[in-house]
Amino acid sequence: MKQLAIPFLETAYQDQKETALFGKWIHYTHISPLIAELSSSTDVLQIGTSENGVPIHRVQFGTGKKKILIWSQMHGNESTGTKALFDLFNCLQFNHNSNFTSILKECTIVCIPMLNPDGAFKYTRVNANNVDLNRDAVAKSAKESRLLKGVLDAFQPEFCFNLHDQRTIFGVENTQNPATISFLAPSEEITRKITPGRIATMNVIVAMNNLLQQVIPAHIGRYTDEFYPTATGDTFQKLGYNTILIEAGHYPNDYDREMVRKFNFFALTQGLYHIATTNSYKTYKPYFEIPNNQKNCFDIIERNLDTHLDTAYQYEDSIENDVLVSTKKMVKKGNLSNYLAHQLITFKK
Repeated sequence: MKQLAIPFLETAYQDQKETALFGKWIHYTHISPLIAELSSSTDVLQIGTSENGVPIHRVQFGTGKKKILIWSQMHGNESTGTKALFDLFNCLQFNHNSNFTSILKECTIVCIPMLNPDGAFKYTRVNANNVDLNRDAVAKSAKESRLLKGVLDAFQPEFCFNLHDQRTIFGVENTQNPATISFLAPSEEITRKITPGRIATMNVIVAMNNLLQQVIPAHIGRYTDEFYPTATGDTFQKLGYNTILIEAGHYPNDYDREMVRKFNFFALTQGLYHIATTNSYKTYKPYFEIPNNQKNCFDIIERNLDTHLDTAYQYEDSIENDVLVSTKKMVKKGNLSNYLAHQLITFKK
C-alpha cells in the first residue's frame, strides 16, 4: 500500500485549509459562498432542496474511471467532515502536486458536502421533519434521503465515504485515549459475513489507519459492525457499493474539532490516494487489529479523594441567540475509576 508522506499532508493542509469554516456549527450560510466560488471553476450542480427548501449541491472533481461518492452532514450537528471536505476541495483545485493530480486522473469524485442543511441550521441530528437520514435508507421518507439515493443510482460509484462525527463518550479499547477517528466497514446482513464488498472497504480503511497511526497512534478505533437494516452504510454496502464510514471524535483540548478536522482530511486524502493508486483491494485482516470503540469517557469527572465518590459531566450543545453554547450536565455519580475523563478535577472534602 502506498502511503502519502506526513510532511506533504501537513503542508497541503496548512496551505489549503478553508479559513472561512471554523468550529462545530457549520450550516448552509457558511458554505453557500464557497459553493458559489466552486461553481466558477468546478462542476457544481444543485441536485434539489431540503424539506425547508434549502439548496443541496453536489460537487464533482476528476475524470478517472474509479467512481467515488462522498457525503457529509447527513446528521446536521456533525460537521467535521464538511470542514475537511472543503479543505480537500481546495487541494484538488489548487495543489498541483502529483499526489493530487493522480487522484484527479484516476478517479471521478462526486461530493455532497451538506446533505441535511435544515438539521445543520438547527444543530440537530435529524432533518426538519424529525427524520434521522441515517436510518431512512430503506423507507426514504425524507427528500434528502431520496436525493442521496438518486445520486447513488445515477453515478454508480465503486466506493462511498459516509462522513460522521461521534460523541466524546468513545475511547479506544485497551488505551487511555479518546477515539479521535473511528472507522467502520458496514455489515451487509445480520451475521456480519466478510463479503467481497466488505473486504474492499476494509482494505481502504487499513490504508487510512496505517497513515493515521503515524500521527495519532492509539487514537483510532473501530466502530461496531452490528447490522442496522435501515442504516445508509449497511444498505448501500448490501446494494454493492463499498461504503466506508469515517467517524470524527474527540482529541484532547479540541472541542471545536479543528485538530480532528485535520486528521479527517489526512484520512480522506489517503483513502482517495489509495483507491487511485491500486487495483487490488484484498488485504483486509489488519482491519480487525484496530481496537474497538468503547463507551468509557466523560467530558469531566470530579473526583473526591476522601470519599472516592465521583461525579461525571457531559457537555450538551445548543443554539442560543445564534450562538453555539455548550452546557455542562451531570450524567453519573459513583465510583467511576474505570472511566476516562477529558478533564479530571480532584479535591478533598
